[in-house]
Amino acid sequence: MNTEDLEQFCAKLTAMQNELRAISESAAQNLKPVALDQTSVGRVSRMDAMQLQQMSQATARRREQLLLKIEGALRRIESGRFGLCFLCGEEIDRRRLGADPTITRCRDCVEST
Repeated sequence: MNTEDLEQFCAKLTAMQNELRAISESAAQNLKPVALDQTSVGRVSRMDAMQLQQMSQATARRREQLLLKIEGALRRIESGRFGLCFLCGEEIDRRRLGADPTITRCRDCVEST
């Protein structure tokens, strides 16, 4: 993979990372504990709030997992291993990397596992 391609992937990954961090900051409000005071919040409203909180927590976990994958891809760019399959060492198709620059396996290795 040439330097220009690596720079484009690095820019894409950095933009994804910045966007996810901004979303995480704005979504922090939904992760606060739900008040259990029934005099100020009805039971159904509290249950809705608890469900929203659980969905927000699950979304936050997925965001954190994606951030870790992005950081891994950026480290692979720095080390010169970006775009190489973890299992067989062959180059991953550029179109696959264009769709998801965090992938670590070529199509053949994904299909064989």
